[in-house]
Amino acid sequence: MARTARPGGAASAAGGIPVVAIVGRPNVGKSTLYNRIIGARVAIVEDRARTTRDRLYGDAEWNGRRFIVVDTGGLEVDPGDAIEAKVQEQARLAISEADVILLLVDAISGTTPADLEAAELLRRAKAPVLVVVNKADNEKRELDAAEFYALGWEETYPIAASHGRGVADLLDAVVWAMPPESESEIARKARDAEAEAWAREVAAGRLEPFVVGTDGLPAIGDGSDGVVDEADLDALDDNEAEAARWDALIAAEADQSPASIAFVGRPNVGKSSLLNALLGQERAIVSDIPGTTRDTIDTRLEWGRSEIVLIDTAGIRRRGKVASGPAAERFSTLRALKAISRADVAVLVIDAVEGLTAQDAHVAGYVAEEGRGLVIAVNKWDLVEDKTDRTFDQYVEWIRADVPFLDFAPVVSISATTGQRVGRVLELAIDIWAERRKRISTGELNRVLMAATDRTPPPPVRGRRPKLFYVTQAAVAPPTFVFFANDAASVHFSYRRYLENQLRDRFGYHGTPIRLIFRDRTAVRLPRRRKSAPSPAPRRVAGGRAALPKGPKRAK
Repeated sequence: MARTARPGGAASAAGGIPVVAIVGRPNVGKSTLYNRIIGARVAIVEDRARTTRDRLYGDAEWNGRRFIVVDTGGLEVDPGDAIEAKVQEQARLAISEADVILLLVDAISGTTPADLEAAELLRRAKAPVLVVVNKADNEKRELDAAEFYALGWEETYPIAASHGRGVADLLDAVVWAMPPESESEIARKARDAEAEAWAREVAAGRLEPFVVGTDGLPAIGDGSDGVVDEADLDALDDNEAEAARWDALIAAEADQSPASIAFVGRPNVGKSSLLNALLGQERAIVSDIPGTTRDTIDTRLEWGRSEIVLIDTAGIRRRGKVASGPAAERFSTLRALKAISRADVAVLVIDAVEGLTAQDAHVAGYVAEEGRGLVIAVNKWDLVEDKTDRTFDQYVEWIRADVPFLDFAPVVSISATTGQRVGRVLELAIDIWAERRKRISTGELNRVLMAATDRTPPPPVRGRRPKLFYVTQAAVAPPTFVFFANDAASVHFSYRRYLENQLRDRFGYHGTPIRLIFRDRTAVRLPRRRKSAPSPAPRRVAGGRAALPKGPKRAK
């Protein structure tokens, strides 16, 4: 299957959306300006040079034009180490793909030799360059910004990225410098306008949505002992028809957003190497030094006729090490945890040589608590010595024994450096993404519940056996099922696991946690279908003609 990498965010230059790159020497406020333009604190900002390493992409819109903003590491002619050399490669890649370049300088320090070196590098760029003088937060510093005309460009734009002074004027100039709108961008605007018009019609009450009921849950039970029978299920299936149509509309709306897959794990287990192997390019900086990745990196990837979002994250260390470490590391960990919460599926990358560690189990537990799908990728499989045809099975057995609460997650052995089975990781993640959105009818669920309780009734608690009335699916992603019982609190944990296993055996849900909620509810009567009253027989009159029944008498 052909796959093409695209920059992170909602689109890319390949889709007709311009790219705006922010470049400059270290510690001039590039990440602050990036966060200001996209309107969110995505890039890590710290009063220390060389905080940003990888390219960060974000979506922005101004004056009706959408564009992609790229944050880069500081430009330097002579980097001091191997990681900084790769940072320079990332910055130069951003320059080469940009449609507009913002050269950011510092009004407080004035023109420096590093600014002159960066300007000399940008003279060979094909895209237009705008000189942006940051930290000009008063009139005096705005006047001082005039010295940057010496860099050779016609205009300078004094701003204060930390609190937004002058940023609006800068964005006006950015939009003016962009290339004309492409056909795909014009078509996108037309689709957005149509969607907004439809939303206004719904808000005005001129379009009626499907009605699903007052409480959103069907009330079933035969009124005698609260047990659901086949007649109840048949009636329930008919009553669900309208609700199912509405659910389909909601699911279609949710599926418009691409599947997002986050690579998580401890530092230096190969998350960035896996991302690069899937993309076929050096999207993220890879080094043997733990903690190389600091920001979360979103990258779009064409997968068949759709797209997926790959999220590379920083390594998650133990809480004690994070608390005592530098601020950038704390921010990196927070962003990695946030990436899990916004992903559909997480790929837990572990080291095949070291095996599953306590920190790996801690990260996996966080994924399960968030209700995200999970794939366990055992990386560096090529470094495992004396492998046999039983080695991988033994790894799986060890993982299942150490973390039994992850028995739903598939395990795959890979090598990011050689590319061995890396495509299998995405195949599993996409399958899990679909499993998380699977919806089962209430009638089918209750058939499984009836069979499960007949086979193994709930164990009695304090001399009373809880009775399960019915079950319905309340949500997807993660799949959530609500069981109604006469004493929900007395349903034992082991029996809850039994019911979960019955649902998995019947419906799959491979790779995703499922949530079971037990509520107290008394038996209620199922509203039966009303039979239409027979029409009164026509009465015979003289001559053999049939006459209609008499209506009500009119009052005199």
